[in-house]
Amino acid sequence: MSVWFSDESEHSFRGLRAGWRFAVFLAILLSPMLLLLWRHSASPTATPGVPTVIAPLSAAASESILFIWVLIVTFIMSRLERRRLGEYGLPIQQAFARNFWSGMVWGVVALTALLLLIAACGNFHFGHLALSGGDVLKYAGEWALLFIAVGFFEEYSFRGYALTTLAGGMPFWIAAIVLSAPFGLIHLQNGGEDMLGGLSAGLIALFFCFTWKRTGSLWFAVGMHFSWDYCESFVYGTPDSGTISPHHLLSSSYGGANWISGGTVGPEGSLWVLVIIGLLFFAFDRFYAPAAAKG
Repeated sequence: MSVWFSDESEHSFRGLRAGWRFAVFLAILLSPMLLLLWRHSASPTATPGVPTVIAPLSAAASESILFIWVLIVTFIMSRLERRRLGEYGLPIQQAFARNFWSGMVWGVVALTALLLLIAACGNFHFGHLALSGGDVLKYAGEWALLFIAVGFFEEYSFRGYALTTLAGGMPFWIAAIVLSAPFGLIHLQNGGEDMLGGLSAGLIALFFCFTWKRTGSLWFAVGMHFSWDYCESFVYGTPDSGTISPHHLLSSSYGGANWISGGTVGPEGSLWVLVIIGLLFFAFDRFYAPAAAKG
């Protein structure tokens, strides 16, 4: 029995070892193959070395449906474990509260600092306004819908039930690495992505795990994930992990060595991103002590 159960209880699903509960979660999550095939057919076809162009509204619908499915599966697991749904990273009482808005600020500052470093090397130019009038509001809203959906789906998929469960059965940082590595690898499916971009995506995922550990929820990570992607794609108009967004606010340009500019990957493919990620860990460790408030 000890192979299957922890010491918590031998008479409830919650008593199953973390690895088995995570396996059940994955089995339910990945069982509807039609859903996964639908997502693939709704996504643009990736060509290696060529950035993928995305349409905001159709992509937002896809990401929203996937987030809802993850939410449903997590709810099922919460019933099996006799726990509240909010214990898996998104407590409703903290919805869009301080941590979410703080995360948004951190995302804007971090992404802007990264682009300023690349610009200081002469490999990036912010350009000028590329939209005017009603187009600004139209596309600002469309891209916001997409990236808030992306933030919720990606954070809840990899750092909701998954991280909560695995971190309860193994050292936290081992669980964080186990979940962050595939997050980075999945990004390599994007046409314009490369190995450095995949590595940076995995490291940023590791940072989001750190924010979960310190704040006790995913609200900071969702806010930062949203604002980082939103600024990268819509505001500054750069590639985002090998994808590009038409109808962006600025007509930015980049060039020169890819290891500085990021090339088709975008700023996440620049070596400067490793400096920014290191600074994020350092600053967050200082501003958010282990006993930080969770509001």
